[in-house]
Amino acid sequence: MALKRIARRSVPDEIFDQLVDDVLTGELPPGSALPAERQLAEALGVSRPTVREAVQRLARTGLVDIRQGGSTTVRDPRRHGGLELLPRLIFRGGELDHGVVRSILETRASLGREVAGLAARRGGAELGAALAAAADAVAEHQDALGRQRAALVFWDRLVDAADSIVYRLLFNQLRGIYEPAMAALAGVMDAEVGQPDRYRALAAAVVAGDSDTARSHAEALLSAATEEFDALLSRLERSSP
Repeated sequence: MALKRIARRSVPDEIFDQLVDDVLTGELPPGSALPAERQLAEALGVSRPTVREAVQRLARTGLVDIRQGGSTTVRDPRRHGGLELLPRLIFRGGELDHGVVRSILETRASLGREVAGLAARRGGAELGAALAAAADAVAEHQDALGRQRAALVFWDRLVDAADSIVYRLLFNQLRGIYEPAMAALAGVMDAEVGQPDRYRALAAAVVAGDSDTARSHAEALLSAATEEFDALLSRLERSSP
């Protein structure tokens, strides 16, 4: 494991980031023991309490298991990690990780379908004007990024109408991951946000209280980006030497 000395101005975050990266890249594989606190402190040029704080934070993310009086063991991030790891996974080596992007797009489609169905059952009619305005905003923007931002507002309204704290928190988490990658995904996402009539049809189904139709419209709308992403990967594979 190649450790780098830490700048004093950002000690806790830098230590944590290095350890997380080593776990996610497999430099510290599941089941391996984390170097002893004293060894980490010496290698990083920091104090033992600072290392202890970083390791405890790592444990709170589920990436290591701290045993009293024993070693600290690395856990499998796929089995024990949470959504907070996705921002670190979506860009690897400065490039988008295609597998992670596909997973996010597929999750969006599943989540959006259920959110739309709940919104139709739980008071979407009250958001009629707001949903219509949000759908119109998607159509009004001439640039891909503007359409993506308008689409986020539309879905924010639907999540409110769904009235589910779990779906709200999942939406917040996915939005936080998606927003930094909006520019990189503009071409793929325009297959979705470039279809304002689908947003209007979804809004109409929600306002009408038609849960089944709302779910169907949401799935069709959100699947467009996934299909475009898969098509893009196929084109890249065919063009590669």
